[in-house]
Amino acid sequence: MSDLAIRVTNLGKRYHIGERDNHRTLRDVIANSIKYPVQVARSWLKQEEHPQATKNTIWALRDVSFEVNQGEAVGIIGRNGAGKSTLLKILSRITEPTTGRVEGYGRVGSLLEVGTGFHPELTGRENIYLNGAILGMTRVEINRKFDEIVAFSEVEKFLDTPVKRYSSGMYVRLAFAVAAHLEPEILIVDEVLAVGDAAFQKKCLGKMSDVARQGRTVLFVSHNMTAIESLCDWAILLDEGRSVSKGSPRQVIPEYLQEAFSSLTQQVWLEQAEAPGNDDVRIHRACVRPLKVNSSNLITVHTPFAIEFDYWNLQGDNNLDLSIHLINEQGILVFDVGRVERPEWQANDVPLGLFRDICYIPGDLLNDGMYRITLFVSKDQREIYRAPDILVFDVQDTPGMRGDWYGKWPGAIRPTLKWTTQQIG
Repeated sequence: MSDLAIRVTNLGKRYHIGERDNHRTLRDVIANSIKYPVQVARSWLKQEEHPQATKNTIWALRDVSFEVNQGEAVGIIGRNGAGKSTLLKILSRITEPTTGRVEGYGRVGSLLEVGTGFHPELTGRENIYLNGAILGMTRVEINRKFDEIVAFSEVEKFLDTPVKRYSSGMYVRLAFAVAAHLEPEILIVDEVLAVGDAAFQKKCLGKMSDVARQGRTVLFVSHNMTAIESLCDWAILLDEGRSVSKGSPRQVIPEYLQEAFSSLTQQVWLEQAEAPGNDDVRIHRACVRPLKVNSSNLITVHTPFAIEFDYWNLQGDNNLDLSIHLINEQGILVFDVGRVERPEWQANDVPLGLFRDICYIPGDLLNDGMYRITLFVSKDQREIYRAPDILVFDVQDTPGMRGDWYGKWPGAIRPTLKWTTQQIG
């Protein structure tokens, strides 16, 4: 028990959709019980029943249990809406659970969103003392850490400016500095570090590692799997509010990626009459696959892969050409590419039948992120069919070559190019 930092037992959180929580005073309860005694009795009986989901409720968390020991850094991962932020809010005592219980052993410092716990009208200096007081620290303790907080945050020039005038980057730098330096036994950090630049991210991750090495506990939510793998001792995977996996980051992260990004990597239409297309061409199959078979079948920034299309040529005189648009998650057209060389038999009479076109994409070209493919089919240089978003796939990042940068790698592509250095003088 002495090594235990957090124990979560059968935790559940239910929200009412489209309704506000009505916080009633004792006077309201007494008055209503006099006016409507039967209705009040019924409502109390309903509250005692085991809570069930209805069409107007949603369970953000359900039956989540785990234990975290002192000095452990734990990653919490999952898709958007999986319940990660709800879990952190309960652990931070911002919201109450609907079912289950949380036992925390130690002072909790939280950074759940930009400026959490800051009063916008107060200055940076005043907010440091306010947050320290919320954590239960004395003024002497805060004074001892004050210079270190200011130096880490790099907002010394604006220390006496109301934080409502801070940029989002300044807000995060000061908020993280306060949360990490005021010596909480448990540090909870949500997906906020992406606001900072590379140097700030390096400092933050280094500080969280220091906190863990000092015997304090870190809970870290991030969509950046490189940061999770670098920082965390183990990880929890949430899916639709439930804990579906726990273990080392190398074990849990592939499970998350395979589940979250199975996407639309293959489509098959067996019946020609029902396949997408027209009187000239029908699509039988579309597929994205890595050229080297691996256990997870994932595509990383280093993975060469193929985009395949099987199609029926339905007219004997067709000279069909296929091309694709590759579009990234920002909606930017990364490239438009088609076949350069025409097969020998297509120069003259084109036979009827089923054909396969394969486009080969080299590794070390694309940036990480989600991609969509639109297929174009042309006949005699005239477009005759278009299939928007026929394939959707994800390119995953890898820890190598990033160094201390944990943010999104900028740019539509991310090629590995030859680079030389020589002394010329």
